[in-house]
Amino acid sequence: MKKKKMNLTKHENIVLFPGTTERLLGEAHKLAENYQFDEANKLFEEAFQYISGDEMSLSVYAYSLYEAKSFQKAKEVCEDLLALGPTMYFEAMELYLTVCMQLRQFKQVEKIIESLIDEGEIPDDQIEKFERIKNLNAEIAENKSLQAGLDNIREVDEPVFELALFLEKSPEQQLMIVHELTMTNIRPIAQELKSIVELPDAHPFIQSVVLILLVEQEVTMEITMGKFGRVQTVNPAQLQLPTQMPQFEEISALIIEELEQEPSTLEMVQYLIAKHAIVTYPFEWLDFDTEDVARSYVDFVRSMFGKIQEMDYDIIEFIQLLEKLTELQHM
Repeated sequence: MKKKKMNLTKHENIVLFPGTTERLLGEAHKLAENYQFDEANKLFEEAFQYISGDEMSLSVYAYSLYEAKSFQKAKEVCEDLLALGPTMYFEAMELYLTVCMQLRQFKQVEKIIESLIDEGEIPDDQIEKFERIKNLNAEIAENKSLQAGLDNIREVDEPVFELALFLEKSPEQQLMIVHELTMTNIRPIAQELKSIVELPDAHPFIQSVVLILLVEQEVTMEITMGKFGRVQTVNPAQLQLPTQMPQFEEISALIIEELEQEPSTLEMVQYLIAKHAIVTYPFEWLDFDTEDVARSYVDFVRSMFGKIQEMDYDIIEFIQLLEKLTELQHM
């Protein structure tokens, strides 16, 4: 009786028995399903030495690499997957954007989302979420601290602005004017600045930025200001800056502890709380519990990475309000 011949495949002098790659991929899929991502990635890598990846295997491999925090490799696999024109294109693109954010490639994320919106690739019910992600990435990429140094302070030779004219301008124009004062001795116009901070209809973000100028130059005066339904009398010379306030420092410590192993998420949360601390200044996060606030910021940013979880929606709504105010929208 003749023996049946077995078809063998050679790859760079390595003999592959029939079914070898199928077995490797099958085991890799099972390991990934059981959250054994490191082991799964080794088998995926071995299998893809011999064959090109199919859509399903590349999808699982990219996700497994992401979960194992192998972000650069995950990005490369996502690019291979997207080159196939996968049936689940939007889901693959979401993972790709998430990986780019983990790699701190914020400008790239902004440009990709902008293109996706222009091309109508994002479902209508997802557009607001992706607009928010795009804006946040753009801000981080181009972030310039509002708290510029006060070296080489120059004197004001003439009034920088008239209060009435200032109030006629848009919040964006007001912010530009205030920024121009950061390197100026503001004491000659301290009373005008006080009037802005105390104005009931002033934008909360503008109020805060002007107050920060007075705090940085330790101007002594009593200011009674209100926002978010609160009223408080403060003396700029005795106030700490927003990032030195007690609740801010407590929240910062909590999120650093929580996100020690997630540096990109940590960076985004830190950016948000620093920005929002300016809007609420000097009231901080009102009556919200410090631990709840810290947890909610982590949940808020993780939701941008597609992680669905229970959230404190009262605080999340407040965070969303603060985000609108930092964009100089009105309450």
